[in-house]
Amino acid sequence: MSDKISVLLDEEKVDKRIQEIGDQISKDYEGKQVHIICVLKGSVFFACELAKRITVPVSLDFMSVSSYGDDIQSSGIVKIVKDLDEKLEGKDVLIVEDIIDSGRTLSYLMDILQQRKPSSMRLCTLLDKPERRVVEVPVDYTCFAIPDEFVVGYGLDYAQRYRNLPYIGVVEVAE
Repeated sequence: MSDKISVLLDEEKVDKRIQEIGDQISKDYEGKQVHIICVLKGSVFFACELAKRITVPVSLDFMSVSSYGDDIQSSGIVKIVKDLDEKLEGKDVLIVEDIIDSGRTLSYLMDILQQRKPSSMRLCTLLDKPERRVVEVPVDYTCFAIPDEFVVGYGLDYAQRYRNLPYIGVVEVAE
């Protein structure tokens, strides 16, 4: 079972853009502490690289939500697999996501998190597929807008494979 993967965004381009976003976040949060919420599993690679480039104090928590399972399309049904360990009240929260397509998962997640009374809440994504949007979500920081193709690498997977690729690739699923 092998899938053909072509490079969409190479490692150098991804690294450079994460640095630019880290610089912008550092500027926007000057004098504050950023509480990063890493949406597992796909965002962990991006969240770690981003956090290293943010110059203001950073705290980190993890949340896991799922709407894909092992499929290549969202089921539209969102479930919380792992909730946060820390309270959000009064914190400046930055949700870090690997990819936003339909917006359903993030809209659901942001509604839940807003009820926990953070001081502020922003959203940062590595990849955005705006043409797939069904529910609008306010994306504050976007590394790359990409076409509607199924991508892997840099934390994104296909049936738990290819997360460790150092680039973003388009996968053509072998039949």
